[in-house]
Amino acid sequence: MEKFKSHFVFNKSQRNGILFLLIVIVIFFGIYHFIDFSEEDVLVTNSLEISKIQNELDSLRLIEIASRKPKMYPFNPNFITDFKGYTLGMSPEEIDRLKKFREKDQWINSVKDFQEVTKVSDSLLNKISPFFKFPDWVTNSKQKKVYANNKGFKEKSFAQKTDLNKATLEELQQVSGIGSALSQRILDYREKLGGFSDNMQLYNVYGLTPEVVQRVLNEFAVKTPKKILKMNLNKISASDIATVPGISFELAKRIWEYRILNEQIKSFSELEKIEGMTPRKLQGIQLYLKLEKK
Repeated sequence: MEKFKSHFVFNKSQRNGILFLLIVIVIFFGIYHFIDFSEEDVLVTNSLEISKIQNELDSLRLIEIASRKPKMYPFNPNFITDFKGYTLGMSPEEIDRLKKFREKDQWINSVKDFQEVTKVSDSLLNKISPFFKFPDWVTNSKQKKVYANNKGFKEKSFAQKTDLNKATLEELQQVSGIGSALSQRILDYREKLGGFSDNMQLYNVYGLTPEVVQRVLNEFAVKTPKKILKMNLNKISASDIATVPGISFELAKRIWEYRILNEQIKSFSELEKIEGMTPRKLQGIQLYLKLEKK
């Protein structure tokens, strides 16, 4: 009994320690019961400041998304490739209709023509037609007026026209505005090319104005085109690009540098922003070059 009682006998220092411990327990007990420790939102998400920051972030996100979309530049709808048509939002059927139309040596000369041939929807047409860029002889009303008023002019069908690759000096000279010098230049250029591959190559003949070219093309058409083995623009050198008729080495070098800088060219329309590039040169490039991944 005495031994058991000794466990409950404390000296002054021990009693003070026990008292201090009891006080601490009481304090923590009071804190636990009288102070709410439930979690509260530190950040008020519906405040005016937070809403303003969120709006700014949303605006920046939309700008970033827009910057990733491919930019659209003016282009000639007569030379829409499969890839270009896909990026414009055209269906494969609409692209095929355009290709079949062009294979007949026919041309799209207006927004109305484009829709009639491709059957694209009004909404898509309204979206892409502002970027259509036709040759000068189509868009220049004065040129069209002079051409239309030529005495005796009557547009011929493809079947009625003579093969431009078989035309003689005498036959070419029957066209108004074509004399012995210009007819010889046409034949010389045809020989240099090894034969015309497309009607538009006639525009590269020195001295032929767009009006005269149109008179020639009303009588002649390329019916036996020379087959061109197209080079991949994403692989060839500047010297190879310069072999394209009408493309100088300086312009070829700019095209090559643009490709190196951007790793590859995805659409011919990208070349429109290169200094020195014209719609006619771009058309010529598409006759001799193609776009494939490296």
